[in-house]
Amino acid sequence: MGHPKLIMLDEPSLGLAPMLVEEIFAIVRKIREESGVGVLLVEQNARAALAIADHGYVMENGRIVLDGPAAQLRENEDIKEFYLGLNQLGERKSYREVKHYKRRKRWLG
Repeated sequence: MGHPKLIMLDEPSLGLAPMLVEEIFAIVRKIREESGVGVLLVEQNARAALAIADHGYVMENGRIVLDGPAAQLRENEDIKEFYLGLNQLGERKSYREVKHYKRRKRWLG
């Protein structure tokens, strides 16, 4: 346990205040960068996860429907809309847009 090769985290931000979430992800990033330990992170906060990830997987209904380098996923239009809450101009969606949101099932057709 003193020198792990992999750290697995399941929803480390669940139920935490935004300031604590930032701190936890900063710590995870620091551990990964300074010690070279691999991190397997399961997280619904896509913005925070993709900010520190090298590679990501999108799961729906227990199946991997999309994967790739984190930088590529951050630029994917569906990821921006479905998981990052951004409109097509890259701006945050309004409450009205989010409230009336109907998800397109592109991946599980």
